[in-house]
Amino acid sequence: MSRLNRTDRPYDIVLFGATGFVGTLTAEYLAAHAPEGLRWAIAGRDEEKLERLRERLPGGEGVGVLRADVGDPATLRALAEHARVVATTVGPYLTYGEELVAACADTGTDYLDLTGEPEFVDLMYVRHDARARETGSRLVHACGFDSVPHDLGVYFTVRQLPEGVPLTVDGFVTADAAFSGGTLASALNQFARGRRMRAAARDRGRHEPRLMDRRVAAPAGAPRFAREVGAWALPLPTLDPQIVRRSAKALDRYGPDFRYRHYAAVRHLPVAAGGAAAVTALAAAAQLPSARRWLSDRLRPGDGPSPEKRAKSWFRLRFVGEGGGRRVFTEVSGGDPGYDETAKMFAESALCLAFDPTPPTSGQVTTVTAMGDALTERLRAAGITFRVAAEREQAPTTAG
Repeated sequence: MSRLNRTDRPYDIVLFGATGFVGTLTAEYLAAHAPEGLRWAIAGRDEEKLERLRERLPGGEGVGVLRADVGDPATLRALAEHARVVATTVGPYLTYGEELVAACADTGTDYLDLTGEPEFVDLMYVRHDARARETGSRLVHACGFDSVPHDLGVYFTVRQLPEGVPLTVDGFVTADAAFSGGTLASALNQFARGRRMRAAARDRGRHEPRLMDRRVAAPAGAPRFAREVGAWALPLPTLDPQIVRRSAKALDRYGPDFRYRHYAAVRHLPVAAGGAAAVTALAAAAQLPSARRWLSDRLRPGDGPSPEKRAKSWFRLRFVGEGGGRRVFTEVSGGDPGYDETAKMFAESALCLAFDPTPPTSGQVTTVTAMGDALTERLRAAGITFRVAAEREQAPTTAG
């Protein structure tokens, strides 16, 4: 199905889960930054909440309201048929996400979400990528802090390096921010499903086409003191390096032999050790249903940090890229990563898919392969920094 055949649909963008914490922030961002003529709607299962949200939005009288429920596949199908792009904040996606992915893949509707759940992404590839390719649907996962700035940041770094040579990039994440109940629920769900997550990854590997003349890797790396950024580097077990690896597999610009490693950067060793211990303890607690329930009750989905806390929050991603005798330091930075900037990234991704000239892709694709330069320029214009911090000549290195 040609995307031109979808212009007669009632809405350019439908935001599903608009009354949740991040959903509301995304709706407010869209209302404040909607281009002239944007046809968009908010959707969810509670029409009264949706109507109250619409009343608060600038220009809300022009925003549609659609009722849709993850427990009613017919309503999700109708939602997909009404939109050119569907953006959903309804998670955990393993629990609530698949029916909407299936509806979008089947109707040729572009799909965006905020998942950080590797198992969900792998399952959706195996089950729905082929159908999405047939209909022209683009299924783009992880369109918030997971994993937009990491994916675009590595791509930005690669473009500063020579073409056609082996390349390595290391990413270092620093942030000061709080998280919401929805984020906690997703994290606990992942920690509890390690075996099934590995099984889904293996199954995906059996379905994915293999690279024949290039190598791409995203190994976990080991804890170390990274002199290049002056901090302790702790491997981050997030979805981000997997997304980066898939972008690198899809694009020859990453070179014949590419490697990416992903770290949290912590300046002081005691803080690094404490953080690692806390993650280990959370993972252990997630194995027990009673402990998961207790932790979930401490911060429930729909809860999140105050505007005052978010205003003080920030993130900085530093990348060190090497190849072809060059070494480059780049940086991507912004404000509150989990909520304000995630809402910005999510909304701008939806607008990018709806309106910008983008590469001819379909199926499950990453933000780089689906939107690349267009989304980078949108985010720069919206206040997120992409910059080259330093670059220098050095002896050539090889990926490993």
